Formats: sequence, structure tokens, C-alpha cells
Amino acid sequence: MSSVIVGRTGPFTGQSVVLGTAPLRFGRKSDNHVVIVSASASRLHAEIRPEDGQFVLVDHNSRNGTYVNGNRVTRQVLGAGDVIRIGDETFLFETQEALETVMDLSHLDRPGLSAPANPGELLVTVAGGGPVGLAFALMLDEALPGRVSITVHDGRWTTSGSSVVWKDASQGNVRRQQVVTVQSRQYLALTEEMRTALFGAGEYSEMWPVGPDSVDGMPPRNIRIAYIEDRLLELANTRRAIRLVPRNYDPAENEDQPARDHVLAICDGGRSRTREHFSDRFGAADASIYSLDGEHLQDVVLGLRVKSSLPDPMSVLLTVSQNRFLLNSLRGEGFLNMRLTRDEIRNVVGIDPVRQVFEECIASRPCVMARDGENEFVCPTHGTLFLPALLRSSPLWKQIQEGLRLFGVPEDDLTAITSFRLDMVQRPRFTAQLRRPTSTAPGTYGFLLGDAANAIHFWPGRGLNSGLASATSLARSLSRAWRGRPLRDADFIRHEAAMSMLQYRHKSRAWNAMVTTDDLGATRAIRDVIAGSMEQGPRDPQSPGDPALAPEAAGTDLDTLLTRMRAVRERLAPRLPGMPTDEELYDHLHTLAPSTLRTLQESGAWDTLIVGGEEADIDLFYQSDVPVFVPRPADPRGAAEPDADPQPPAALTPA
Repeated sequence: MSSVIVGRTGPFTGQSVVLGTAPLRFGRKSDNHVVIVSASASRLHAEIRPEDGQFVLVDHNSRNGTYVNGNRVTRQVLGAGDVIRIGDETFLFETQEALETVMDLSHLDRPGLSAPANPGELLVTVAGGGPVGLAFALMLDEALPGRVSITVHDGRWTTSGSSVVWKDASQGNVRRQQVVTVQSRQYLALTEEMRTALFGAGEYSEMWPVGPDSVDGMPPRNIRIAYIEDRLLELANTRRAIRLVPRNYDPAENEDQPARDHVLAICDGGRSRTREHFSDRFGAADASIYSLDGEHLQDVVLGLRVKSSLPDPMSVLLTVSQNRFLLNSLRGEGFLNMRLTRDEIRNVVGIDPVRQVFEECIASRPCVMARDGENEFVCPTHGTLFLPALLRSSPLWKQIQEGLRLFGVPEDDLTAITSFRLDMVQRPRFTAQLRRPTSTAPGTYGFLLGDAANAIHFWPGRGLNSGLASATSLARSLSRAWRGRPLRDADFIRHEAAMSMLQYRHKSRAWNAMVTTDDLGATRAIRDVIAGSMEQGPRDPQSPGDPALAPEAAGTDLDTLLTRMRAVRERLAPRLPGMPTDEELYDHLHTLAPSTLRTLQESGAWDTLIVGGEEADIDLFYQSDVPVFVPRPADPRGAAEPDADPQPPAALTPA
């Protein structure tokens, strides 16, 4: 007889979890199965373990204890009707038969091995219901109407009446408010219904100009990622073929699931547990390709949620003229991304004000620290404060202030801080047969999509564009291949080729956004160039810069930066009207600290020749009667790419 845990009080009220063969963890950390938002809960507070046919509640040396029926316990065999209290939240332990009204209904109508199944129905499970997982489910349902059954899992959802919705901060889920730049090739590949739902009037902007990566003269579009998530989940709620399960997919608990499914689409992020569970099938990732002098090259970026007062043309020009800061916004509101040096990375730390200990939640999760009523930046999940903001004279906080000044952001309009890591690896394959067909099972293929396949983050939206392309490719492959009989390796040649092309194109771009070539021809990490400029300090010119760039003033950091901006402005002006004048640029830049001007100048401009150019076009692999040909990719660490646009202004879009 199976047992369940049911929320009685707190954000989990009314929800249930069926206990299985794996432990069920409770705590404040977002990777727990049940996230406790109460500040009195520990990061890993307690867990329920199956032992000898019973379920045992074990406290993990929590600070405030775990209680059963009002009594504090460290280890307790649970019985029907027991009430568990963790922090301010309570849960009921009961057998599943006694609580039929709160049973997990997600698999009731899922055909089992012995149940009569519709041989013409493609059975699909999606691990991860973010934009990529939902987009894939919606496109596949559109491509195979009446012939597909899709189950999508995500622990960031909850139920509201008869619908599944996103949890909010009070339920342990901090929504992603970042603005992403979706390329025209990707949003035009979505179904008409999806495009209509996403791109309503006022819900997006066209901040970046049309470039060689634009299709049919359509520019890329800036849109908030939480809005994408909301609209796609609303659409999925209306589809009869899509079943939404508000719980993370656990491959260990679903060992028999692949035996029932034809497809397992793995879309649960760059740290995918599902992918690692099947690592023997997908192979080990190679980090050596993206290394310098034997060190795996990584970038850590601080994301600052801001509201800029600058017009879009000025923001674009400031962004592409240096490599330290990047602003992506929707009508001025968005995230200012700051590339960090090694020393700055070590200072991205939170502090627990109760225990007075340092925490790395913002650096390792990452968490979003929002400004509270006392003007401090607080992590709602862990209760920590952003340490550099407490130490207003700290070097990192001063650099943050300079970034705000560069983009015309008053300090009061900095409302939240997060961080993320650009950590690239080369994956050997994206498609794997998880189970072979038998007389009672159809055989299962697994696919890596989105960040589970290619985690690329520095440009807002880069990961989403790659993810949408991968979802489009797999939906097309399955719609072509499905004929009601077991799938074959040959059915996914085109998809695997498209994924390899996406990996090469996007990661080669990201690599070239992380490194530069110095005067001696040596490849250096841009973060180290920035650190070196900060160590040298500003130049001490005899006279200040001048907007007219008089000969006697040449050579100052401000003058060099203005000269660079003039050249970029000249290339951009035909595609992006409203560019600032020399005087406007000078008046804006001369307020920055001399050390900041040196850093901006030394960091160099975006190499738009290399990171621009046409997007990877998966349509090439899905044209009728066209053989699949994949050219041997060049080393992504090279100075240029064969398909780069010959014009310097190639697609200044950072995504």
C-alpha cells in the first residue's frame, strides 16, 4: 500500500507527494523535493526514507528541530495520521487509499505495460517544464494531433483549481524576470498560436537592429522570460494531449518509466539530474576544448535588475563598445550583466544575519537577492544578505555603482542581484537509446534539449535561442519518423546533426565573447584583461578629454573610447536611428571614474564580426530529399569563423 505526504498549512497546503523508493527531502534549498520557505527551516532540514516496508522521518541536525504530533524527533517511524511540522509548515502522513481525494493523479490514465495501449500513439515524457520543455510539447502536439500523449514534469509548478501554474516566491520559487533576446529565426519557427500568445502588443520590444541573422527583415525581440513561461504554461493547460505534473521528474523513482515511453525529452537545465542519471548513455562531457593553458575557462556574470533612463540607441552603443557590461532591457527595465574578475567572483557572497556565517547561495545556486523594506538585498529562500552591499565601500560595490552610472541607473533603481556562470563543455551526443524494444515495451530514446544539452548564458537569450532551436528540431524529427512502430537511430540523424551544428555555432560565439587576442597574438581571457586594467589604474593625462578629440588630448582613455564609439555609431546609424551625438556621449562618459574609463577602453569592443553572422538554420536538415551534410567544424578558439559576415556590424544582438 503506497503512502503520501499532504500539505496541511503553508504554501504546500492541499498538495500531495506519493512516497516512493527514494528519500523525500525537506528544506530551504531549492533543490529539495519539498521547499520550506520558513526562515526557521534549515537548508536540508529532514527527509523521509523507506526502510523495511515503512517510512522513517529523519531530522538532519536542523537548527529548530522536526516535530511529529507536537513532539520533537530525530528519527521517527511514521504512522497513518501523523502530523509533521517543519518550520511554520505542517504535513500529514497517510496511506494513499485513505486519501483518494488528494492522490497524485499524474499517472492514473498513463497506459501501463499490461494495459491495452493505442499502438498509434506516441508516448512522451518531458523532464523540465521551462520554456524549452513547454515549447517542445506544444510543437509536437501541433505536429501530431491526436497521435501523441505528452507528460511534462516540473517542481516549480503548483495547482490552482483545475490549472497548473507557476509557484511564487512565497512557495519557494523566485520567478526569472530577466529580459531575453529571441532571434527572428527562432520565434518564426514557433506555431502561430504560440507566437500570438507571446508577442502581444506591449509585451516585447525590438531594441536591437535587423542584422544578417534576421529572417524576412524581422528584428530580434526582447521579452521577459517569466512572461514566456506564463504564456506557454497557459497554452499547455488547454491541450488535452499534454498532462502537466507539478513535481520534478526523478529518474531513480521512474526506473520503469522509460520502458513505457517512446521518448524521454530531458529539458531540466544545465545541472540536469536526469542527464546525469543516464550519463553512461550520453557520454562524458569534455571540458578541455574550452580551456586556456590547461585551465577550463569560465565566466561568472553578476546580473543586476535595473531600470535605465537611457534611450535604446544609447544603451546599444554603450553595450557593444566595451566588454565589461551588457544591458538587455524591455523599455529600460531589465538586467545589467557585469562580467566579473577572479577577485570579484570570490566576493559574491551572502551572509546569514542570524548565524553570522557566510553563505555562497547567490554564487552557487544561483539565488536572486531582492531589495527589501530596509534597503538590503535579501535571498528569500535562504534569508541571506548580499555582503558587498552591506560594505558600501567594498571594491565590488564600487564597481557595481560605476556600471549603474554607465547606463544611467539611479542606485534606488537597482532592485535585485543574482549571478550565473558561463561554463561550456563539449558534449559527444544528444540522442541515446535508453531502452531497447521488447515484446512488452516499445523501446525508449532519450534526448538532451535546452541547457541540458548546451548551457550558454552570457548573452541574455543565447541559451533560450539554442533551446528553442533544439525543441523545433526534435519535434520535426519525431513528426516525420512516427509511424506507430518502434523508433530507430536512423530516425534522428537530422536531429543529431542539427544539435551538433547548434553546439558548434553557439559555443564558438560564446568562446569568442570570453577571449581576446593581445598585441603579441596570444589568446587571453577578457576577464583577465579587465583585471589587469584595474591593477594598472587610470592614466593621468595632462588635459581632460574633449568631444572634438583635439590632437593634444589624444591618447586618453576617454578619447580612445569616444573614437571607438564613433566608428560603431557610423556602422549602426543606418539600422538604428536616434544615435547620440559626440557631445551627448562626452557629457555622459566624463562622469565615470578614470579607472572605469580605463577598464572600458582596455576591455575592447564586442567582436561583432565573429559573434554575429547568421544563426544556425536547422531548416537545412529538414528540406525534402536533401542529404544531410555536416562540414567538419573548425577549432572554435580560432580567430574567425568561415561563415562570419564580412561586415563589422554583423548582428549586434547579444543573443
